[in-house]
Amino acid sequence: MSRLWEKGLPLDQRVLRYTAGEDHLLDARLVPYDVRGSIAHAEMLAATNLISGEDCTAICDGLRALEQSFENGDWHISLEDEDVHTALESRLTENIGSAGGRLHLGRSRNDQVLTALRLYLRDTALDLAQRVEGLRASIANLATRQGHVEIPGYTHMQHAMPSSVDLWCGGFDEGFADAVAGLKAVHKRINKNPLGSAAGYGTPGLPLDRELTTAKLEFDTTQTPVTAAQLSRGKAESALLFEIALMMQDLSRMASDLLMFYTQEFAYISLAPEVTTGSSIMPQKRNPDVLELLRASSATTQACLDEALMITAKLPSGYHRDLQRLKSPVFRSIDLAVDSVDIMAYVLEGLAFLPENITMDEGIFSTAEAYRLVTEEGMPFRDAYRKVARRYAK
Repeated sequence: MSRLWEKGLPLDQRVLRYTAGEDHLLDARLVPYDVRGSIAHAEMLAATNLISGEDCTAICDGLRALEQSFENGDWHISLEDEDVHTALESRLTENIGSAGGRLHLGRSRNDQVLTALRLYLRDTALDLAQRVEGLRASIANLATRQGHVEIPGYTHMQHAMPSSVDLWCGGFDEGFADAVAGLKAVHKRINKNPLGSAAGYGTPGLPLDRELTTAKLEFDTTQTPVTAAQLSRGKAESALLFEIALMMQDLSRMASDLLMFYTQEFAYISLAPEVTTGSSIMPQKRNPDVLELLRASSATTQACLDEALMITAKLPSGYHRDLQRLKSPVFRSIDLAVDSVDIMAYVLEGLAFLPENITMDEGIFSTAEAYRLVTEEGMPFRDAYRKVARRYAK
């Protein structure tokens, strides 16, 4: 096993374990993206006569075969591989011979990982936006089924003004519509091609065609100058995590409402039996654990955003190994967001409001009465407010 950076010197196993970190585990999701970036790079090298057409064909076919065998479970990324890049290139060279050793010409592991990450983040942003649209569909279904049901609107945890299931659903739907727009906006920041920037200072003397790889990988633009690529690391990631954090706050607030509505004191809603759990000691209990975990989830995504921002804060320009630490919070936030959006959509499909249990305090109609005095009797609003308020003075 020869890692991409090795020069034949010994490496302490403790150092390998520490520097590789979780990459050999985290990088599984990047295999198809590293393959795609590597194929585009190989085709560009062939187009600029830096490798032969025969070598390019062998490289591209070999990479596609490795991607398929990885999906089949025939191999995995090990600690000895260190990361997806070594895992692919070392196996490629074993399979096709010296042509595999020509693939890394004109690139560094720095622009290689950044390319794979951007391809992955680009797909992830759009996938998550689509999942949020699925959640919005579940909200719309609930509004269609029970939008007419009247519920109290709360301020300061007190009955404030009349509301409805339709209004409650609509407020959250608008928030999730913003989340979709935000995720799609992040796509623009992600969609810049760093390939060809190498370690951050280009490839002097090599006639690379960066515009060609931009077109092949369907990036919007080529990131220039080359020094901008490493300086931008963490920005697209943090922008995506920011949108996720905002979206997860709405999801957590929805969970908090539903948890309150589900208490015996409120009993505004019922949950499908299959989304509740039991108690190990109390036979009667059905617990809304899933909603409690959803409520807590925004804390995790907020922490992931903070972690990503703090990793990059005050770093000098250029590449630093600190940036490797970005993967864990980014992937953790994405995975939690995907799971949370999907599970909330599932919970809502089996949720029902119970209008027979919903009562509203008499005073909840006070504002409407004050408005009536204004519109029907011509009373100044402040006078109408005071007149109605006297009924509830204690």
